[in-house]
Amino acid sequence: MTIDTDTFPVLETKRLILRKVTKEDANSVLYYLSDEEVMKYYGLEPFQSINDALDEISWYQSIQNNKTGIRWGITLKEQGIVIGSCGFHNSVSHHFRTEIGFELSKEQWGKGIAVEAVEAIISYGYEHMNINRIEALIEPPNLSSQKLVERLGFIREGLLRNYEFTSGKFDDLYMYSLLKQDFDNLKDS
Repeated sequence: MTIDTDTFPVLETKRLILRKVTKEDANSVLYYLSDEEVMKYYGLEPFQSINDALDEISWYQSIQNNKTGIRWGITLKEQGIVIGSCGFHNSVSHHFRTEIGFELSKEQWGKGIAVEAVEAIISYGYEHMNINRIEALIEPPNLSSQKLVERLGFIREGLLRNYEFTSGKFDDLYMYSLLKQDFDNLKDS
């Protein structure tokens, strides 16, 4: 699995530009990650300060530097303001697998933006990063994320009981996966 640490791939879809998130985007990141509804299944408490947003942006840079992931900021073409993010983390190159994550500002929910962004990074991952398996770990009550990944062809493999300890509690997570061969078959059909 190849994660280039020198250049950042900018992805373009019909409505979106997916680009690197920089410290100049901290206010935008703080805006949507301080929203309780956006953070409900994120595994962190809603952000309180610009430093929380800067820490998140630093994490995006560190996973790229460590070659364990990459995170894109989601922007509408006509605006350029970061309205969410999506990307890969916990990448294990010698197993050709990674996890996917995504979130979007509440004002943008229900418009197909997350599907458009996630589909773009999945394509990029399979075509340019030598990934074979993409995993999505989703809390059972998070129905919208389950519907999103299922729409893109992910298969629910099972329930990981008490898999994460976040926000003072143990969370069960559904394990979803999409294999490169599944994605190729969906593209061809």
